[in-house]
Amino acid sequence: MTKPIRVAVTGAAGQICYSLLPRIANGDVFGKNTPVILQLLEIPVDKAQAALKGVGMELDDCAFPLLQDIVFADNPDVAFKDANWCLLVGSKPRGPGMERADLLKDNGKIFIGQGKSIDTVAADDCRVAVVGNPCNTNCMIAARQAKRLPKERFTAMVRLDQNRAYTQLAKKAGVPVTAVSDVIVFGNHSPTMFPDFANGKINGKKVTDVISDHAWLKDNFIPDVGKRGAAIIAARGVSSATSAANALIDHVKALTTVGNTLHSIAVYSDGSYGFNEGVWAGMPVRTTAPGTYTVDKSFVHDEFAKGKIAATNAELVGERDTVKELLG
Repeated sequence: MTKPIRVAVTGAAGQICYSLLPRIANGDVFGKNTPVILQLLEIPVDKAQAALKGVGMELDDCAFPLLQDIVFADNPDVAFKDANWCLLVGSKPRGPGMERADLLKDNGKIFIGQGKSIDTVAADDCRVAVVGNPCNTNCMIAARQAKRLPKERFTAMVRLDQNRAYTQLAKKAGVPVTAVSDVIVFGNHSPTMFPDFANGKINGKKVTDVISDHAWLKDNFIPDVGKRGAAIIAARGVSSATSAANALIDHVKALTTVGNTLHSIAVYSDGSYGFNEGVWAGMPVRTTAPGTYTVDKSFVHDEFAKGKIAATNAELVGERDTVKELLG
């Protein structure tokens, strides 16, 4: 059996992780021959730490053959020590009456600390995936703390938006979700994100050739994908958990599986597709080696798409401006 991989997970007693951790321990993420050591971080509050220990007890009771050890932590330096992957799921949620700017600043302080800790104590090959919202900007903040790890090691999750887009298109076209490909989510993980249907395919044909209702694509599909999270909160009373965990698994597997498949991943922008340099934006990514990727720059956009990308870029730039005093 191969050397165990150390996986640090924040917000580990939360609902997303309740769905996520068993699948990591079962080999669904890093493979059925790769043992794992889970390094779980929760806030230093007795109730949260007790809940974390309860999660650990359940993982123990599953008797996963690949789960070699569990580390419980309330200190980032302990959780991230020698970690090969850091999955930053936890973040401060937006409370009643809280302005988005306040949320950005509060989470900014958290991700400054976590970014510094990861850069100091994580393994040399460490990769970081940010889920905690606003994930694009939180990822940017964490990456800005790194002096040892390159910025390309830090990615944020827009895969949930991609999965939602695939399902919506498949249902509209009356085909299996596996028939949909190359529908990339550009920009922010927020209602401004742009699921690029025009460059997507259904059974190898252009989406716009298969779905003739182009008004639906522009007026229903895009906002339905962008506001799906709010719709789930309205229906369940809580935010997406199982689907978010599943999307994170897809995100990590995409970055560890070499191939020609295009994936929606928020990465550092070098100015491609009209995004400002230095923000983290969803783009088409192809994995060239485990943990290493390249951005596909071949997509062509019409004026409608360019307008949508400009809007989500403006939001990302605005978020960066909101936290600029935290970045130094």
